[in-house]
Amino acid sequence: MPRLLSPAQAWLFGRGVDLTVFAGSALVSVAFVLASPWLGAVGDTPAWAWLLFVVGVDVAHVWSTLFRTYLDGEEVSRRPGLYVGAPLAAYGVGVFAYMAAPGVFWSLFAYVALFHFIRQQYGWVALYDRKARASAFERRLDAAAVYAATLGPVVWWHANLPRGFWWFVENDFLAGLPAWAGTVALGAHAAVLTLWAGHQGLRIARGEGVQAGKVLLVAATWVAWFGGIVLARDDFAFTVMNVVLHGVPYFALLFRYARGRHAEGGFGGLGVLLRAGLPGFLLFLGVLALLEEGLWDVLVWHDRPVLFGDGGPALEADVLALVVPLLALPQATHYVLDAFIWKAGKEPALLNRLGWSRAGQGPSNVSQAHKVVAIPGRGE
Repeated sequence: MPRLLSPAQAWLFGRGVDLTVFAGSALVSVAFVLASPWLGAVGDTPAWAWLLFVVGVDVAHVWSTLFRTYLDGEEVSRRPGLYVGAPLAAYGVGVFAYMAAPGVFWSLFAYVALFHFIRQQYGWVALYDRKARASAFERRLDAAAVYAATLGPVVWWHANLPRGFWWFVENDFLAGLPAWAGTVALGAHAAVLTLWAGHQGLRIARGEGVQAGKVLLVAATWVAWFGGIVLARDDFAFTVMNVVLHGVPYFALLFRYARGRHAEGGFGGLGVLLRAGLPGFLLFLGVLALLEEGLWDVLVWHDRPVLFGDGGPALEADVLALVVPLLALPQATHYVLDAFIWKAGKEPALLNRLGWSRAGQGPSNVSQAHKVVAIPGRGE
């Protein structure tokens, strides 16, 4: 006898939120890419789009982790070793990599970021499966679909270097794969996704129902990764297709958590940052993101004088080895902390703050729900 899904199990945050942060993100990305000729955004990402998507979404989402960590004095005092050790370790690794060679540093960051992006999408699907009490087979098939939707285009990318865009800096991904490997990867990714779609159709035919939010999430993931890598021809298309889908859901996660923690009395006087609601939350993060990008441009890139001035003279290589990992520290710390701060199985209060336990079947471990990549400096 098939177990029917309840209406509540069809969505993770709720129908409206899920449609906005998952399906809506993908649709907005596609709309901007299609309109790029009329927006003057063909080729390099123009300043307005850089401010909106890179600073306002991508860099800002990294800073939102503050509401789970350093802005909460009680949380910091509970695990001081983690919150002191994570940035120190990340900075040390960054300096060592940059001293070995700047290319080593940027390639290392690119692949860590890539892993982070992929795990984000897997994490959201895992949460859906947890809420629906999915079978082991369905969990494995959902995981395969996410990895196919992301890794297929990535392998194809590596087999078709160079492209008209890159992750952080030019040549940060390593070339060397033959062209046929990319073709095989896309064929395999299509086969897995077809199997996954067939399974969803079979569930409908059996009257079992499907999780509409999960289906939209997997579809949005494929649209963003295939469209942003295989179909994209310039930096603007790649940027828009890849930053919106991972940044917007993360905002939803952190804002939801921050409200729950504030309701418990968390943040003390800093709770004023949440009293203005979502606009105030996003404005605060946007200011931090703009300050960070200003430092990147003044000290390292020197490519946006209209926004940040001409900057000073170019720094010496030994100074850059200290400065670049320092500027990348918000992102690097974000990567490290994410492996520890979302383990709801060890922190029952976390589910209450997110509101998932009240929904019935909340996840027991959300550590992979937001493994979102931040691109240091130019494309978080």
